[in-house]
Amino acid sequence: MTPVAPPPVPQLPADLEAGLRRLKLARIRALAPELLATAKVQRWAPEEVLRTLIEAEITARDASNAANRLKAASFPVHKTLDTFDVAVSSIPATTFEYLTSLEWVRTRANLALVGPAGTGKSHTLIGLGIVAVAAGHKVKYFSAADLVETLYRSLADNTVGKTIESILRHDLVILDEVGFAPLDDTGTQLLFRLVAAAYERRSLAIGTHWGFEDWGRFLPEHTTAVSILDRLLHHATVVITSGQSYRMRDAKQRRGATTQTS
Repeated sequence: MTPVAPPPVPQLPADLEAGLRRLKLARIRALAPELLATAKVQRWAPEEVLRTLIEAEITARDASNAANRLKAASFPVHKTLDTFDVAVSSIPATTFEYLTSLEWVRTRANLALVGPAGTGKSHTLIGLGIVAVAAGHKVKYFSAADLVETLYRSLADNTVGKTIESILRHDLVILDEVGFAPLDDTGTQLLFRLVAAAYERRSLAIGTHWGFEDWGRFLPEHTTAVSILDRLLHHATVVITSGQSYRMRDAKQRRGATTQTS
C-alpha cells in the first residue's frame, strides 16, 4: 500500500507574514503555520498557542544573543570548564565553585591567576569567560600584548579614552599573558588608564606568570606598577596555580604511548 502523504501545512496569510517579518519575529514566523494547524486539530486553547509561540521566540533569541556574545568575546580557542580537571589542578575546589558562581562578576570584583606556564591559567580564564557569556554577561578577551597594541593604535587619533570606554562596556574583561613581554613607559601608562577606568566599575580577570612583587621586571616605572596593582587587587580573588605544565605532561604521555606502540 502506498503511504498517504500528510496534507501540506497551510501558509500564513500574507498580512500576518508581513507583520511578523516587520516585527522581526523570525522564529514565530517559521513555527506558526505548522503550530496553528496542530492547534486546530488538537483544539488547543488560544493562550496555549500564544504561550508556545512566545516561548519559542524567546528561546531562539536567547540562543542567538549568546552566540553573538561568544563571537564578540574573541576567545582565541574554545575551552570550557567541563574539560578542566579540578581534582588535579592547584585551584581549591571551594575557590573554583565561587569563581564559577560569577558572584565576583556581579559585584564588579577582579580575579588574578598567578603561576607558571601550563598550570591552567588560560584554560580557567577562557572557561570562566564562556560561563559568563552563557549567563548573559558581555565578555572581552585580550592578551596583554593585543590590548596594549589596541590602545597604542588609538593614540594616533587621540581616541584612547573612547577605546577604553568601548572596552568597558563589557561586564568582564580578560587580560591573559600579562608580563609575557615587557612594556615601555607609554604601554605601562595605557595599561594603568584601563585598570584605573575599570576600578569598581567592571570586572577584570588577569593571568600572569609573574608574582606581584616581580611586576617591576616588565613594567619600567615602579610607582605606576604599584598604582596598577593597588586598583587591581583591592577587590580581587587571587589564585596561585602550580604544578607540572599540562602541556608538558600531555607531551610526555604521547611520547610514552608512541614508544609503547613502536
